Order: sequence, then structure tokens, then C-alpha cells
Amino acid sequence: MDARVEDRQRPVEDKDRPARSRWRLVWGTLGLAAAALIAVATWHVVTMPSTPPARGGRFADAGPQPVGVATVGKGDIRITLDALGTVTPLATVTIKPQIAGQLTEVGFQEGQAVKKGDFLAQIDPRPYQVALEQDQGLLAHDQAVLAQAQSTLARDQEMLKQNAISRQQVDDQAFLVQQTQGTIQSDQAQIDSQKLNLAYAHIVSPVDGRVGLRQVDPGNYVQVGDTLVIVTQLHPISVVFSLPEDDLPQIQARLRAGAGLPVIAFDRSGTTQIATGTLSTLDNQIDTTTGTVKLRAAFDNADETLFPNQFVNARLLVDTQQNVVTVPAAVVQHGAPGAFVYLVGADGTVAVRPIRTGASDGGMVAVEDGLQPGDRVVVDGTDRLRDGAHVTVAGGDGAGQVAPAAPADGSGQRRHRQGTDEGGQGQHRRRDNQTQQPSANP
Repeated sequence: MDARVEDRQRPVEDKDRPARSRWRLVWGTLGLAAAALIAVATWHVVTMPSTPPARGGRFADAGPQPVGVATVGKGDIRITLDALGTVTPLATVTIKPQIAGQLTEVGFQEGQAVKKGDFLAQIDPRPYQVALEQDQGLLAHDQAVLAQAQSTLARDQEMLKQNAISRQQVDDQAFLVQQTQGTIQSDQAQIDSQKLNLAYAHIVSPVDGRVGLRQVDPGNYVQVGDTLVIVTQLHPISVVFSLPEDDLPQIQARLRAGAGLPVIAFDRSGTTQIATGTLSTLDNQIDTTTGTVKLRAAFDNADETLFPNQFVNARLLVDTQQNVVTVPAAVVQHGAPGAFVYLVGADGTVAVRPIRTGASDGGMVAVEDGLQPGDRVVVDGTDRLRDGAHVTVAGGDGAGQVAPAAPADGSGQRRHRQGTDEGGQGQHRRRDNQTQQPSANP
């Protein structure tokens, strides 16, 4: 019975099998097509922003696009290294008494400017004056003893010639004279010591500078090592800053050539110039924990704009590249081919031109390869440009016009490492200060 039922059902299943196969084939084909569409769309979205735009892109039919144009020119690019620095006095002297005693007088006002040798404080000298007189009296006594011993020695020597006394007695008297001479030398040293104490009682400034706040008031008994006041030299003054060891070779090369390297001190924000000085020396070793070397720059500081321990931004001018091809920094774009610009042709179309950039100086960048003076490049309106797109120069044809000038001192600009993009290592440095005649938008 069961065998007959199976025989009746088998033909029905055999009839449904071809239909099921066709439906599987249809759905499989549709799935593959959808996956292919998704893959193509994904590739298009991912690759479009990083590749140079193709000629005749999606904005080709939108009409000529207005752009700002700059003319490539030549100028000077200054190579500068920026670092965080600290104003460090060349001399900071803590005035401490070298003898103990009562502080009887203070000869300065807090914050007063003093010269080397100016009177600062007086310690009661009377105990040391009395000790000096005692030592002088002891010296006079011993000098009299010496004279007596020398006179006795002279008599003994005459008597020895007459064989009236023994030679041993004469030798003993000679040794007594030498002992007395040593005692006199000791007395003289004690006198000199008391005179030195009297000099220490009169305290004077050892350097030119400005005194700080008084630490001890008159009338107090001071001990050796107590701090009375601090004198700080303000001019000349120095700024100590650190640079990466990678910058050391070019600095040493310039110093060996006898060049004086200027250093400019800016305020904390890096926008206001405070003072101008000269690099004076390098440290004799590299800090292994940071990979940096310390440098010291000297400043005249006649107007005292630099204050001890003040935080400043130090900018070291290492070298100046003269008469090099330059473009505004806004001209340079970055993509798959590296650095490139949009070059404006005579027919009003733009072309992608790869370039090799060098050092930057304020708002200008040196171009080592890819452009020639007189070329016109797009400086404004690059966000929708494509290779081969038609453009119109805003305000005219742009011929012979130049981009806006960057500030001559480059204040407030970030420093770029030579031959690299902005944002590399050297986070505490900037390279700027434009000296070139910049270009202006037509």
C-alpha cells in the first residue's frame, strides 16, 4: 500500500523540479546584479574625492566657473625655526651674608636698579673691629719677642766665635727665632681674617641689575647663608630654547661659515614681536630623553621688554633662499598625485599640474619644480574645479595680476618644514616671515 502511494507522488515532484531551478537562477542573477551595482557605487564614492577630477566631469555643463587667479613669480623665502623659549638672565645673584651679626642698615629700595659695587646692606661691624684690635695687639707682642730672640741669637753667635758657648746653645736660639717668626705669620693671618670680616659686614652688589623683594628687615640677627635679597641682571639678557637634533647640522653649517643668526622673540600668542637678538651659543650635548638641543640667544633688552622667566616664542632665521619661484600657499592642493595646482591656460581651461614644493614663508611657498614665473594658477574657487574645466577670472582676465600680499613679518603663521607638507614633526615650531613681493587676485 505504501509503495503504491510513493509511486503516485514521485511524478508530481519530478514535474516541480524544473520550475524551482528556473526561479533559483532568476533570483541568483538578480542578487549578483545588485551586488555589482553596490560595488560600482562604492568605488565611485571612495575614489572620487582623492583622485584628480576627470576632464568634462559632472560640472562640465554648468558653464564657466569664476575663480581667483594668481601669477607665479619669484621672491625670497626665509628658512626659520620656531621654538618655545624662556627668558633667562645672564646673572642671578642671591645675596647672603658671609658673617653672622645684626643687620643694622639696608641701602636699597625694592625693585631698584643697582650697579656693581653699590651698597646694599650693613651688618654690625663692632665685634669684628674689637677682634681685629686684639689680633693687632698680639702681633705687636710677638714681634717684640722675635726682636728679643734675634738679639740673643746675634750675641750667641759672637760668643761661639770665641768658643765661650756651645754650638748646641746657638742652634737652639736659632730655632726659637724661627718659631717666633711663624707665630707672627699666624698673627698676621688673624688680622687679615678680621679685616675680611669687616669687609663682609659691608655688603655691596656684585653685578649690575635690579634688586627684588627684601627678605630680611633691619634689626634682625642674620646667620651665614640667610637670604637678604636677589639681584637679577636684566640687560643684556638671554632666551634659552630647544630645537630638534635634525635641525642641528644646518645651524652648525651657518655658524661655521661665520654667519650671525638673528633670533626674534614673540609673545605667548606668537603675534607680537618683543625683541630682536642674535644666536650666541649651542649646548654641548643633545638631551637623549627629548632628542633636542638647547640654544641661547642674546638680547640687548635696553627697554627691558624681556623679563626673567618670561615665556616667549623664539624664531631663528637660519637662511634665506633668494630669487626662487613662489606661489601663495592657498594655491597648493593635495591629492593622489601629491601636491598639485590648477594651471589656467590661454583658452580659459584649467589643467592639473603636479608640483614639488619647498620651504614656506608666511603665506608663500617655494616651488622647486612644475611651474615657471608668469604661469597663472587658481588661488580661489578650487573646490568645484575639474581637469579641463572652463573658468572665468573674477574681475577680469587676470593677466599680469598678483595675489594679495602676506604680512612681511609672517606673524601668526604656522611654520612648515622645508620640502614637506604642513603638520609634520616639530610641533613647537613655525616657519614663516615673508620677504617676497606677493601676488594679488585679479
